[in-house]
Amino acid sequence: MSAAGESGRIQQMRAQAKDLEQAAERATDPQERQRLKDKARQLKEQSEHVGGTGKPDIDPTM
Repeated sequence: MSAAGESGRIQQMRAQAKDLEQAAERATDPQERQRLKDKARQLKEQSEHVGGTGKPDIDPTM
């Protein structure tokens, strides 16, 4: 995938996560609220992994 395509995908994932967080805030059912929050968290983590902004897997000083 090209860098521009990957960047667009990351932005889309982050926007979807934000939408899910907002939906969770509006949800009246506690189980639905938690499900939406969990899905938003998963998308954020996935976008960080794809974007390379997550924590490094190894110690860079080694």
